Amino acid sequence: MSRGSIVIGRRFIGPPHSANGGYACGRIAAFIDGSAEVTLRRPPPIDTEMQVCGETGGGVTLYNGDTLVASGESVSFVPVPLAAPGFDAAVNAAQRSFDASLHTLPTCFVCGPHREPGDGLRIHVGPIDPHDEHWNGILAAPWIPAENLADDNGIVLAEFVWAALDCPTAYACSSPAGMRHILLGRQAVAISRRPGMAERCVIATQEISHDGRKSCAAATLFGEDGGAIAFCKAIWIEVTPEVHKGAIA
Repeated sequence: MSRGSIVIGRRFIGPPHSANGGYACGRIAAFIDGSAEVTLRRPPPIDTEMQVCGETGGGVTLYNGDTLVASGESVSFVPVPLAAPGFDAAVNAAQRSFDASLHTLPTCFVCGPHREPGDGLRIHVGPIDPHDEHWNGILAAPWIPAENLADDNGIVLAEFVWAALDCPTAYACSSPAGMRHILLGRQAVAISRRPGMAERCVIATQEISHDGRKSCAAATLFGEDGGAIAFCKAIWIEVTPEVHKGAIA
C-alpha cells in the first residue's frame, strides 16, 4: 500500500551521487511511529522520486521504480551508555579529528569539510582523551543546529537529528589515519526531544564491535542542559573505494 513518496535533494548527499545515509534513514523513519530502525539496501538516489510502501506489521519499504532501496520498522533498543562530555570538551575533541585531507567524502552533507557552514552540518568528531591515539574511547563534537534545519516553531526536524547521529558513528569506526571506505547499512534512532535551533548540543560516539567488513557504533545527542535527548546504533559495511564514492551502484 502506498504511503507517499520522497525526493532527496542534492544538498543532502553523502557520496557524490547518492544521499547521506542518516538523512535518508530519517526521511524514511518519518513514516514509522516511535523509535525506528532503517536498513539501506542500496545507496539512495538523489533528485529522484521514490515510493514509500506500507508493510504488514507497520513497517515500510522504499522503492525506486521496482528496485528496493530501504526498509524500516518500529523498534525498541537499549541505548549504549556514553558519558556526557561538556560543550568545551567537545569543541576540543573535534579539534583532534583527522585532517580534512584524509576525508574520503569531503562533500558529505553531515561531515564533509568542503561544505560551507550553514549548508552542511560540518560535524567532525575527535577523541575526548588527547592520549587516545587509536580512538578506542569516546569521540565527540559540538553541534549548534542552523536555523534552516528547524520547523516553524524553531525545533530541529527529526531527519536532521538522524543525520547528525550518522556520520559521527562512521568516525568512531575509523581512526586518526582517516575515514575508512564504509557505507551505512543500518541505523536505529530513538529521540526523546528534538533540539532547538542554535542550541549548544554535543554528540558523543564510540565503536562497540567490529567483525570483518562490519562495524557497529553507538552515538548519543546531548542537549544544552547536558541531558541525553537522542540515541543511535549504526552498522557500517566496508566497501571498495569505487563503491564508496558511488562509481558502482
